[in-house]
Parts: sequence; structure tokens; C-alpha cells
Amino acid sequence: MTSQLQKAKSFRKLHVPSEPLILFNIWDPGSATAVGEAGAKALATSSWAVSESNGYTDGEHTPLSFVMENLRRIVEATDLPVTVDLESGYGDTPKKVGETIGLALKAGAIGCNLEDSFPENGSLRKTAQQVDRIRQARQRADEANVPFFINARTDVFIQVSQKEHNGALVAQALERAHAYAEAGADGFFVPGLADLALIANLTKASPLPVNIMVSEDEPLSALAKRGVARVSCGADPYIVTMKALQEATRKAKLR
Repeated sequence: MTSQLQKAKSFRKLHVPSEPLILFNIWDPGSATAVGEAGAKALATSSWAVSESNGYTDGEHTPLSFVMENLRRIVEATDLPVTVDLESGYGDTPKKVGETIGLALKAGAIGCNLEDSFPENGSLRKTAQQVDRIRQARQRADEANVPFFINARTDVFIQVSQKEHNGALVAQALERAHAYAEAGADGFFVPGLADLALIANLTKASPLPVNIMVSEDEPLSALAKRGVARVSCGADPYIVTMKALQEATRKAKLR
């Protein structure tokens, strides 16, 4: 089996602007195996899919112990790098976020998503607050001597409708990107942003490789041309799988 350190190093190299890493998000060992066998270069969990598939709801309502056990089982089921969606870090203090990172490292993860909104209501944390949380995450990862990839997610663009996305929001996001990079983040995740011109402006000025979330069947070549380095499918793979299961059930009833 490839070591955690080797996986972390190879995962980091996959983030190349204009040659995006495609992450078809998974939720359990079975989905991890299926996606891996289809030729994926790395795996990423979706917190929403993990929650929904196990009777919980997103927003850190899934017990952290369950999240980590599920992560451990996924890591053991594949030789690919696995990055885990930790939502807001499962911690009301920066220290607790660091402890969560320690648990993820122990379970075998080589990276995580860490968002800058409060799980209870979705409102944005102040930039300085999120910087402290990222800094603690970075410190804990460095102590483990693993180049853990912290994908700093900003929810700036999901606070308003896509019709309201503009240059001012891009500037606001970029301020956070620079602050998060200085705190030790490795990637910048901007869910909700879909306007190609705004994406291009963001990638040109971002100090970190940019991660965009896409919907089913959305063309990826356009994102590559705009300098995107990572593409996430989010909850779509789980939703598509459940729809396929429902359709198969309906067909079976007609036989």
C-alpha cells in the first residue's frame, strides 16, 4: 500500500491550473471502490452525501466519530489519496479544529475541505476568525509531518443568488484567499460560482489553486480554459446514484 506521505505528495501535484483534477465525490467504501476502478486519480468525500446516505443531515449533524470511522474504512478500501469534507471543522474554537485535523490524519486522510461559514446558520465567519482556524489546522498537520492539503472553502458566493454575483464579490473572495493562503491553506474552494468570466478573474488573481463545484453534465473544458485547478461534483454523484436505484426499482415493479 502506498504510504500516507506518498499519497499526500502525489495529491498536491494534481492541482494544476488549466489541467483540473476531477473529483467525483464519494460517501462510503463501495462508492470509493467504484470511482477508483473507473480511473479516478484521487477521492474526495461529500459531507452531504455521507450524511444523507447514513440517515443524518448535513451541517455537522453527523457525529464526528462516525465521520472518522467512515473515512478510515474508505482509506482502507483504496490505494488512492483520500481528502475528507470536514465542513467547518467540527469545532467552536481553533484548537478543536486542530484536533479534528489530527483525527482525520490518524484515519488516513491526506487533505480536507474547511469552510468559512457557521454550520448552524450558514453565515460567514469573520476572515480573522477563519484565519485562526486554518492556522491551527496547518500547525496540526505540520506536526504530523504530512503535507496535508487544506482546501479552504469560502461561502461568499452562496450567500446570494447567482444573479447577484459580480466583481465586488470576487474581490471579497480574493481578500479571503490571500488571508487563507498566508495562514497555511493550499487550495481555494468557491462553491456557487458559475459565471465563467468571474471564474477567470478569480483564478488570475488567486494566490491558491482554485476549486469549482459543477453540476451534472456541465462542460469541464470551459473551466480548464479559465485556469481552474480542481473540479468537484459535490452531492451530484450520490443524487444520480439514488435516482438510478429508484428507476431500477420502478422498472422491476413493471415486470
